[in-house]
Amino acid sequence: MSKNGISFFLEMLYSNFAIDFHMKLLYNIYIVFMKGSKKMNKEEYINSIKKVIITEEQIREKVKEAGKYVESLYDGKPILLISILNGSFVFAADLAREINVPCEIAFMVAKSYVGSESCGDVNIILDIDKDLSEYNVVIAEDIVDTGRTLKKVCEILKSRSPHSFKVVSFLDKPKRRVVDFKADYVLFTIPDTFIVGYGLDYNDYFRNLPYIAEL
Repeated sequence: MSKNGISFFLEMLYSNFAIDFHMKLLYNIYIVFMKGSKKMNKEEYINSIKKVIITEEQIREKVKEAGKYVESLYDGKPILLISILNGSFVFAADLAREINVPCEIAFMVAKSYVGSESCGDVNIILDIDKDLSEYNVVIAEDIVDTGRTLKKVCEILKSRSPHSFKVVSFLDKPKRRVVDFKADYVLFTIPDTFIVGYGLDYNDYFRNLPYIAEL
């Protein structure tokens, strides 16, 4: 039987018959495997997007407000804006352009996601090589979800004695929180739904969307 035939058979069982937990689990594993084993085409890409939940215009307005917030904190004193890659690169770039005071930019990579789920472990892949004691540090984060990743990143960076330390998060999903963490400034608070766009991805797709969409 071909892969398409297997998929059709399992989908029919899943949707039309009262089957046990193990068959449903088998179906879900198969679908995840199939999605991960091939490149997404244009039709799949477009059809995966259920709806837009934050528009380009809404994002643009909120980023301008966030830039003014950062400016107001330091009155012209030097800022180090740290982008947590990969998800925050779009937000950090737009935020940097709204900050009209001396500002350096650095990048950090911390991994905790596989597909759509946080795996619980946080690994620092790329660290900052600057002396943070010389800077007012502002973290530009894409989303505070469980809070694990950002809490660990903040603990590491605060231990290096920056002049001051703030976290500006593009999105916050408080219902998903599993650790005690709160960003200093949040642009949008969203419900517990999986979203993509504006730097956020699903298996490296959808980062290029100029808005936030639900899959």
